[in-house]
Amino acid sequence: MRLPSALSFLVDKAIDAPGGDAFLTALAAGLIADGMPLAGGALTQAAPHPVIERRTWLWRADTGRVIEALNLAMPADPEHTHVARNWLTSIGTGVVQEDFAGGASDSAVLGWIANRPFSGSESELLREVARFAAAPLNLLAARSTMAALLTTYLGRRSAAQVLAGRLRREPGETIQAVLLFADLRGFTELSESTEARKVIAALDAWFDRIAGAVHAFGGEVLKFIGDGVLAIFPIGERDAAGACDAALRAVAAARAGMDHLHRARAAQGEPPLSFGTALHLGEMLWGNIGTADRLDFTAIGSAVNLVSRLEGLCKPLGHTVLLSGTFAAATTQRLIPLGEHRLRGIAAPCAVFTLQ
Repeated sequence: MRLPSALSFLVDKAIDAPGGDAFLTALAAGLIADGMPLAGGALTQAAPHPVIERRTWLWRADTGRVIEALNLAMPADPEHTHVARNWLTSIGTGVVQEDFAGGASDSAVLGWIANRPFSGSESELLREVARFAAAPLNLLAARSTMAALLTTYLGRRSAAQVLAGRLRREPGETIQAVLLFADLRGFTELSESTEARKVIAALDAWFDRIAGAVHAFGGEVLKFIGDGVLAIFPIGERDAAGACDAALRAVAAARAGMDHLHRARAAQGEPPLSFGTALHLGEMLWGNIGTADRLDFTAIGSAVNLVSRLEGLCKPLGHTVLLSGTFAAATTQRLIPLGEHRLRGIAAPCAVFTLQ
């Protein structure tokens, strides 16, 4: 039996689509090969993500391009396809045809529009396309769920390694980067004198400010360590000076966020959250360690030790941010030298700087 091109794609090739954009582009190409007068198409799927509710891919026939829109609908909004429908209406003159892939209201939705109304046979083909699309779209959603879960709990770098099948202990990769280590002050005393709910809320608020700033400026959080954060700004797509500049902007954003948080906590009668941050430019090993059946990716090397020890000087030196000599040498920003200091476990004295 000879199937239409679109159905043949869904049966034979759709399971290999790397993402919603590629799936929609190939499916649209198949429909056009079947003679469908399409002006545009849309695919909407629920997104297994802590922030994004749904993902929508929008395809235009005149350009062949797909753009993606995130978080288009609130969780309580049953009309989760309204943005896709409105967009389709804006680019075509026919009536939008939407079908749930799989037939359930919580399934993926495929929408199409042409430059004229669809004929009866064309509408029937689109309904068949939605029915045949259910299985490959479910597989696409499962892959997306796995990637989102791993990224949420492990971070981008570790998630990519796990998805690539790294299931044995091995040295890993060497990373040249700006390392950032930040830590709350007096958190042990806070946790012992405050109810657990408020402790968790304070910890989440702190991580929102510091980790959110890291991600906003192109860094990556490698580890949450108690009330501490280890993050990197890798050198590669940008040079050392660019990585240093991004890290400094992230620190500035985090400090501004913490200032706002302090005011909000003060208004509620809560104490401020003191913190320290250190930046260092160096090389680290991102390795897969642990037992044979319980593994973890972790940062290893003298650079990691140095940046964590340097952050420990913030309180005794009376500064919120400290920077190593290697970091200072790579940035063009003017800094204040604080002399050389011995750090526990580091053989040579470390030149220490702070921000003006």
